[in-house]
Amino acid sequence: MSTQPDDGRDRRILTVPNVLSVLRLAGVPLFLWLLLVAREDGWAIVVLAVGGVTDWLDGKLARLLGQYSRLGALLDPAVDRLYILSALIALGAREIIPWWAVVALVARDLVLAACLAVLRRRGYGPFVVTYLGKAATFLLLYAFPLLLLGQSTGWAAGIALPLGLAFGIWGIALYLYSGGLYFAQFVLALRKPVAPLP
Repeated sequence: MSTQPDDGRDRRILTVPNVLSVLRLAGVPLFLWLLLVAREDGWAIVVLAVGGVTDWLDGKLARLLGQYSRLGALLDPAVDRLYILSALIALGAREIIPWWAVVALVARDLVLAACLAVLRRRGYGPFVVTYLGKAATFLLLYAFPLLLLGQSTGWAAGIALPLGLAFGIWGIALYLYSGGLYFAQFVLALRKPVAPLP
């Protein structure tokens, strides 16, 4: 988890990666409406796919342009969590994914959110995002549109469904495993003495 003080660049708000994260955030309610109300699965797939691509792109651009920011460090994983949560609930409601997977992944995020609240009170920043955590998010964000496409008819569904299942199984496994790694960071932080307030 982050304990480093911010420099001036860390406090920037208007950066290209942050704009992409805000656009992804706007896609969350749109995706839910398309999938649950309008039943426009094709457009819902497009929104999910765009969310997955821009998730990869904002991290890449942050590195290429040197546009790291404190807001981006908070916003990017928060939008990832919202995308995953909304997709899980929507696909669970449509009976495309089993409810045990929904419960397991939501429970993982709730436990880590509670851990983060405790860490903040002890003066720590957010968890440092690991490559395994990013890989799990990537796999899930690609599994969801593939699983949705796999519910349609035609040759594309025959290809999408097994790919979606593979991405989903590996994504769930890595998501839970990375949650365990974050929880280990939490336990180690609790063993350190609390720094006195200035």
